[in-house]
Amino acid sequence: MFWVLLLLPAWAVAGAACARLCLAAVRAAALDRTGTATDGERDPVPASLTLYEAAFLSGGPRRVADVTLVSMARQRRLLLARTGWATVVDPHGRDEMERSVIGAIGPEGQSLIAPVRAAAATADPVRGLADRLVRAGLAVPHGHAGATIADAVRQVRLAALAVAGLGAAALMLPVPPDVPRHLVALWFALPLVLALSCLAMARFEVHPYARWASPAGQRLLGALSHGAAGGERAYLTSVAVHGVRAAGEPDLRAAFAHRERGGRAGGEREY
Repeated sequence: MFWVLLLLPAWAVAGAACARLCLAAVRAAALDRTGTATDGERDPVPASLTLYEAAFLSGGPRRVADVTLVSMARQRRLLLARTGWATVVDPHGRDEMERSVIGAIGPEGQSLIAPVRAAAATADPVRGLADRLVRAGLAVPHGHAGATIADAVRQVRLAALAVAGLGAAALMLPVPPDVPRHLVALWFALPLVLALSCLAMARFEVHPYARWASPAGQRLLGALSHGAAGGERAYLTSVAVHGVRAAGEPDLRAAFAHRERGGRAGGEREY
């Protein structure tokens, strides 16, 4: 009966992951109704998003730093080399985000992109932006990062793989003569069906899964994506929503690709 010892963790893993997903969905629904997960004073919801707000809701603090770098590079106030270096051309930032980027580059006016991006993502302007979006009910509160639907869906997927692996291992173990192997497979199929059913419901009910944006923030992002016209604004909006991979210049993409090879960080909850 060694297969029973594998069945118990299979049920435990699947049950815990599905429960976490259900809890995350309930919290997301509550956040959509109340705007924030706390009882604090709520900021007014903006009619539309700025580039920095769209960048944060789409990709977090580091995406804000990326949009700032790309915007300055497009205006020839910052040079981004294919080798992954950033060089200041105009030392006078036009807003607090640009000033934080220039400050992160340092007094010498030149630095690798990776540390600049990391420093700008944790600077006070990004923290303030995050706080404003949370108070307006557009961003997921920092304390709930571990309970987002995106994280919960990822855990259910891992649980489904774990259950399948445990089931395969159980079928390779010897079983008593009076226990048919198809019965063992059926017992493992039950937690697997549970996990897959939760994934299917999440796909239809709460897709897309956002790590940073609340349901209200996702709606504004959708309106921003569909309403963007052509020109420079549309270009930067595409970078804010989709990341640097949406940039049209090969040299610019190469500069950030160099950054990702050399300095990819783990989690992105910096603020």
